[in-house]
Amino acid sequence: MVGRILDAGRQVLAEHGYEGASTGRIATTAGISPGSLYQYFPHKDAIVSAVLERYSDALVSSVTTRLSGAFEQPAPVIVRTTLAALLDGLDVEPPFLRAAVEHGPRLDDGRALRAFEQRVGELVHAYLTTQRGSLRPDAPLDTAVWMLVRTVEHLTVRYLLDRPPIPRDEFLEELTRLALHYLRPPP
Repeated sequence: MVGRILDAGRQVLAEHGYEGASTGRIATTAGISPGSLYQYFPHKDAIVSAVLERYSDALVSSVTTRLSGAFEQPAPVIVRTTLAALLDGLDVEPPFLRAAVEHGPRLDDGRALRAFEQRVGELVHAYLTTQRGSLRPDAPLDTAVWMLVRTVEHLTVRYLLDRPPIPRDEFLEELTRLALHYLRPPP
């Protein structure tokens, strides 16, 4: 039943955004009564938080799967692969992504977003640790990871919500270049 409610919650968020989502609409979409929904979730924000947590888990899993065994690839390949996986995972219906970005942090004091950033940061940290010899010698690793994760996250979300007239491949190429140049030692 919880899975049905979360599936319905995601569908309602994708179709109507946060403001248009209601427990009644979610219950109807799930094919259950509002009373049944309240047995599992006390209010709309609890459903939205659970939907966003589930989405975050799936996104990290997808990125991790695409990266498994790829650490031996050249840096440009693995960085682009990682960014493409993140872009693919975030490229969901704009109302859903907007709800995740604008309302998710407010619902749980940002815990889900911080958990997502931490998990992605751990992947980046693991990769950069293997590449330490080719990084700027003055790059404090924890700072570089924090900066990269949030820069990439922000630019990717803005790209998907704003839909600028930049082809996807061009966006990925420029974002890859940005990340690689940030980490490379100066000539």
